[in-house]
Amino acid sequence: MFPIDLKSDTITRPGAEMRRAMCEAEVGDDVYGEDPTVRRLEKMGAELLGQEAALYVTSGTQGNLVSLLTHCNRGDGVLVGQEAHMLQYEGGGLAALGGAVPIPMNDEKGLPDIADLERVMKPKGNVHFAYPRLLCLENTHNRAGGHASTPEEISERATWAHDRGLFVHLDGARLFNATVALGVKAADMVKDVDSIQICLSKGLGAPMGSLICASGDFIERARYWRKKVGGGLRQAGIVAAAGIYAFEHNVTRLAEDHENARSMKEILRKGGLRVGDVRRPTNMVYFGTPDEQSADRLLEACRRRQVIFNKTAPDTFRLVTHLNVSREQAIQAAEIIAEEFQNRQ
Repeated sequence: MFPIDLKSDTITRPGAEMRRAMCEAEVGDDVYGEDPTVRRLEKMGAELLGQEAALYVTSGTQGNLVSLLTHCNRGDGVLVGQEAHMLQYEGGGLAALGGAVPIPMNDEKGLPDIADLERVMKPKGNVHFAYPRLLCLENTHNRAGGHASTPEEISERATWAHDRGLFVHLDGARLFNATVALGVKAADMVKDVDSIQICLSKGLGAPMGSLICASGDFIERARYWRKKVGGGLRQAGIVAAAGIYAFEHNVTRLAEDHENARSMKEILRKGGLRVGDVRRPTNMVYFGTPDEQSADRLLEACRRRQVIFNKTAPDTFRLVTHLNVSREQAIQAAEIIAEEFQNRQ
């Protein structure tokens, strides 16, 4: 039963059937375009998202970086949320490797309001400013509590960007959590953006890998950038097979993670903890204590009882449900957290 690890959905482990698929995968040299399993995965991803083509990359961070490098030149401005993963958790790669100038915008609700986009947009033709070339969105949005944005909300912002000559990239690391939560097709979610990155190694449960999905021309250009940043792989079909298995078996089951997260929230609220409200929640639970000292004590007490999670702020925590946490475990973990909090009041 223990430990119950809720620090992220990146910690999932391949099950026996996924391992079997990996073991039996037909492989070749992917840099030469000769790995049939990678080709099949890319085709599946492109079709699911209604795009012409896809490119297998090592990680979500690499997928976002390669997309940015393909869209932008050095010195171009990039409209990106101030709470976005691309700005907060990717090592500053957009600036260090892409030479892009981040133009932060308010995305605390998951997506920026059009009014905020207008506020941060730089005037074209004024040599004092790095004029934006790219708008980056995130769905679901991690630091907004796993909030799922709708296709209409994505399209509205993409239309705004295109009307001003900007490209649009969607960090869809957890895109399928959004589509399952909203009951929509992935292709409908991304029909108006220019590139999408989707992770296979989070809720979908593969051990590694992401896909960039876009037009055929974009993917051919992205292939060059993947090579430049060291992302060319050889017999990658062994791990790509896990992505195929994930597409075939692990998408619809994300609803179970969402329900487990909902149940955990109810238990934590009843236990007196401060639980974050999310308009369209998925598989994340953000909650907090009155101060940093009580947070530290709670974290340590829960770890002693083998319920594992992390802080996101001095007095705030995040729980992430995933395929290696059953409903029974999710409920038990929430009860332990609530119990330990009550013991310290």
